[in-house]
Amino acid sequence: MQVSRMAGSLIGSEIIKIGNEVNDMIRKGEQICNLTIGDFDPSIFPIPEELQQEITLAYQAGHTNYPPANGMAGLREAAATFTRTRLGLEYSPNDFLVAGGSRPLIYATYLALVDPGDKVVFPVPSWNNNHYCHLSSAQGVMVETRAENNFMPTAEELAPHLEGATLLALCSPLNPTGTVFTREGLEAICDLVLAENKRRQPGEKPLYLLYDQIYWLLTFGTTEHYDPVNLRPELRDYTIYIDGISKCLAATGVRVGYAFGPAVVIDKMKAILGHVGAWAPKAEQVATAKYLPQSEKVDGFLGQFKEKVQRSLDTLHQGLQDLKTAGYPVDSMVPMGAIYLTAKLDVLGKKTPAGQVLTTTKELTSYLISEARLALVPFSAFGNDHTAPWFRMSVGGASLDSIEAALPRLRAALDSLV
Repeated sequence: MQVSRMAGSLIGSEIIKIGNEVNDMIRKGEQICNLTIGDFDPSIFPIPEELQQEITLAYQAGHTNYPPANGMAGLREAAATFTRTRLGLEYSPNDFLVAGGSRPLIYATYLALVDPGDKVVFPVPSWNNNHYCHLSSAQGVMVETRAENNFMPTAEELAPHLEGATLLALCSPLNPTGTVFTREGLEAICDLVLAENKRRQPGEKPLYLLYDQIYWLLTFGTTEHYDPVNLRPELRDYTIYIDGISKCLAATGVRVGYAFGPAVVIDKMKAILGHVGAWAPKAEQVATAKYLPQSEKVDGFLGQFKEKVQRSLDTLHQGLQDLKTAGYPVDSMVPMGAIYLTAKLDVLGKKTPAGQVLTTTKELTSYLISEARLALVPFSAFGNDHTAPWFRMSVGGASLDSIEAALPRLRAALDSLV
């Protein structure tokens, strides 16, 4: 059977593949600490009680028909107010677009801006931009980032690639690293985008900036979140924000995301998603619209939620640092935001007890699942080389007890390598 060239050459998600394999093992009764999928176990991280109640009430009230294609007016108004009061970004509710999570919104951004063959620049590691480039027939330009910069792209690294590009895709806090832009770092990139657009001729497509800030409410300690338009208001006409409740309210399955930005782009995204039908369920939209204005309830939930997430991240980080101090070839980055820890396991070239020489991080991932009952995602799933010794640890689906129990198993598995 013949299919399209795009479909025939589409590569599946390595993250989902690993996660599915681990879930199959868990269903068979195996005890595995699953740090793969960027999701939440509701028994560990439930959504806010008030949000759950509002969803139930919305279904009981009969909100089971189609919502407006661009989102319920009440939700767009609530999201606009939430964004203004908490971020200082002033956008009309008409400049907001609601969809079933952030994925359709990112895809719609690509389709609204990118023609086949257009250049899209994005850093690696980063989540899914390579797949969105494939889906939109874009020319993806992957820019390698460095550990010494917390894997956040710098203006110096991006500058050589922006000439003629249509889209620069950025994310902060970053999936997969859990690191964030500094103010100075993002300002320098914003200035690059402005300078590039000033060089372009009238009628030439500008360089747009897709800014995925879905994790922005999940920052820890003294870490601050920065965004392009607050730093450089002149970027307002070129920046499309991706946001929503999926991560900050542990509500991945509730499927309420929203984008906002220049009306000319948002309107085209509305038209695209109107044909696709990727809207969030109406009851969940009604419930979110009622929950977001409850500032005290939102802050109360975020306070305990962030504390719990950070405790898991800090436990992993400290465990790896203890191994490092003991002489093991491992390391980790201080968690700054999101639900991810960046871990380094530099053991390629070593031999397993079964006699296998580990040559790729994929092989190391399989070894850790079988020997340490610990499941991680290698950075090769986010665009890095298959020998890069870096991994994402996602804490949303594992209890603190499970994480604590996995650390000695990791040590034992490393001890078994020769």
